[in-house]
Amino acid sequence: MLILGFEKKDRLPYGVEDASYRAAGGEAGIRKLVDDFYDAMDQLPEAAKIRAMHPADLTLSRDKLARFLCGWLGGPKLYAEKYGPIRIPQAHSRFEIGSKERDAWLLCMEEALKNQPYTAEFKKYLLEQLYVPAERSRNRS
Repeated sequence: MLILGFEKKDRLPYGVEDASYRAAGGEAGIRKLVDDFYDAMDQLPEAAKIRAMHPADLTLSRDKLARFLCGWLGGPKLYAEKYGPIRIPQAHSRFEIGSKERDAWLLCMEEALKNQPYTAEFKKYLLEQLYVPAERSRNRS
């Protein structure tokens, strides 16, 4: 089976080197995921509170999340190149983020993943892995 130019048997497991970055379609695929993520945030009633934590113009938010995900998925460290080191808890400390907000963020990502051409296996893997930074953002019970 051919996946993104690699035979499945030759593909590195997700999370190893840049396998996840490549499975996500590189920077272009990640930017599409991020655009769909923020579109979901604009549309889902469950996300109203977390949407209110963002500026009206999401251009910078979209860029930061896309750049973070590129590096986090094993690709180039684009966030650090432009914005410096990422400190997830500190970056979100000014917001009240509890489990409801974390889950709303993950719901937006789950909705965005539905629009991506990723394998079902990669979608499941990615959503499970994204729980970690989402949980690190939580600062309330």
